[in-house]
Amino acid sequence: MYNVKSIKVGRGKSLRDFPRFLFPIRYTFYFILHTSLSGILTPMVQFDEDRQNQRLQELKQKEAEELAQIMASRLGLEYIDLSGIAVNTDALRIIPEATAREARMAVFDSAGKNIKIALLSATNKKALQAIEVLKTEHYRPTLYITSPISLEKAFREYASLSYAFETRAGALDISSDDIIAFLKKLTSTVEVKKQIDEMLANKKGVRIAKILEIMLAGALATNSSDIHIEPEEDSVRLRFRLDGVLTDITRLDTDTYNLLASRIKLISGLKLNTKKDAQDGRFSVTVNGGDIEIRTSIIPGAYSESIVLRVLNPKSIAVPLEQMGISPKLLSILLHEIEKPNGMILTTGPTGSGKTTTLYAFLRKVNNPGIKIITIEDPIEYHLPGIVQTQTDDAKNYTFLSGLRSALRQDPDIIMVGEIRDEETAEIAINSALTGHLVFSTLHTNNAAGTFPRLIDLGINPKVITSAVNIAMAQRLVRTLCPQCKKSVPIAGADKVLIDTIIATLPDPNVLTQKETMFVAVGCDACNGTGYKGRTGVYEAILKDRAIEEAVQKNPSERDIRLAAKPQGIPDMRGDGVIKILAGVTSLDELSRVIDLTEEL
Repeated sequence: MYNVKSIKVGRGKSLRDFPRFLFPIRYTFYFILHTSLSGILTPMVQFDEDRQNQRLQELKQKEAEELAQIMASRLGLEYIDLSGIAVNTDALRIIPEATAREARMAVFDSAGKNIKIALLSATNKKALQAIEVLKTEHYRPTLYITSPISLEKAFREYASLSYAFETRAGALDISSDDIIAFLKKLTSTVEVKKQIDEMLANKKGVRIAKILEIMLAGALATNSSDIHIEPEEDSVRLRFRLDGVLTDITRLDTDTYNLLASRIKLISGLKLNTKKDAQDGRFSVTVNGGDIEIRTSIIPGAYSESIVLRVLNPKSIAVPLEQMGISPKLLSILLHEIEKPNGMILTTGPTGSGKTTTLYAFLRKVNNPGIKIITIEDPIEYHLPGIVQTQTDDAKNYTFLSGLRSALRQDPDIIMVGEIRDEETAEIAINSALTGHLVFSTLHTNNAAGTFPRLIDLGINPKVITSAVNIAMAQRLVRTLCPQCKKSVPIAGADKVLIDTIIATLPDPNVLTQKETMFVAVGCDACNGTGYKGRTGVYEAILKDRAIEEAVQKNPSERDIRLAAKPQGIPDMRGDGVIKILAGVTSLDELSRVIDLTEEL
């Protein structure tokens, strides 16, 4: 086999040394030489014609991209290779296809009036005329030089415009009648998998925008809180977080993932060419006239970027305080405490335990035209009418601390601080509660008793803690059993020993209607085969009273606080959970998943 690239052409020069503007001559020479030598060497060499043609095509593509880079450098413009990114279909609409093809240009990205244009030549008169027209329409173009192959890729995207739904800056509109019907059709994760797999099977007609819309519609239809897109060695895993538990949906191929990642970055306002840094963005989805926020988080992984889309559906947060699974006794205490004009109400628990939902329920309950409420959040997950909501921004030095200081100058009656993280924020929040403000906030502790030692660790004077804190709560979310398939079983063996031990700690065992049977998960079509549908909370709380005040002055442990609070008669989370198990609301397995039931038994 001979190598035409190494053949010398006069004075020791090879074909690689030909000037780039002589590329056509170079490839003609290749062809003549290939044909001539093939005739001479046929007896000695067996050629694979398809492989040779493929190699020649690869060489042409590589040389075309190199030429585009050289032209961009000479003109002082940036070079862009469109083959590896998703073209923004809304941007493509800015110039009609006929005009784009005639001017050999394409708008491949847009953000408001800022647009990005890929050009074959910066001296093309028709392209320059089209750009001037765009400027008269107040567009602000950034020009890039690209290759003919990249430009053809953009032109092919025009065919998908009828399939893609129009988007706007930071918003994906899927409010058409077809999508509404689609949402009704996707009643289970099985249907979501089926629809995505059908799209992936049609390799030639894969619409990345369509796949993303199926994923979003599927998450909304199944009430999933998150979409996880996780690259692995050979494929990409797609999972939904359904009722707090991750559920496998399907697998994507790497090529589809790369285009999908670019699409998500485009509509989330993130950098397309950044793959080694974490990025956060957001966009909204319009369904039936209502906006649903989607928060995008991207982090670099071992094989590629891991993407999580957090679905912030206002319907999931709009749960009345009375429907959150709070026991009647604790609910009456909370309703009394949030009516007070000052003091602090703290909720504790890990990420995803429903603390924000509880705080928003408090805010909706106390909100009325006669008071001013200000929130400092990170980020604003749900918008509440009639309330001033602000979002922290470290880049602008607007932290929980600075936000709280600023909020106090706005003459608020009630302040919600998303989280108390440091000594200064804790100190100002405590002082606010002592000076006529009602303060709602969260703290990261495992249980309600841990609130007081945590505040002491943050440097708060024990003498003022109990003067400021009205009540400290802790909570977890547990899945509720599917009413259509749950199964009743007798309580026996180790399960009976455990449940009886927890029942013995209940302040009032009379709240139990029975102690002999419980329910277990089975699984059916209605619950996607999980045996659970929906979630509820398990709670505990500690009120401020004389016993707690005395205990706090002695630098107490969590155990000391629990013993001091025992006479208050409020069940802990284990007791509240067992009450719900015996009432058929949840299962013992599910409660054990979120709470250590053997602690101090």
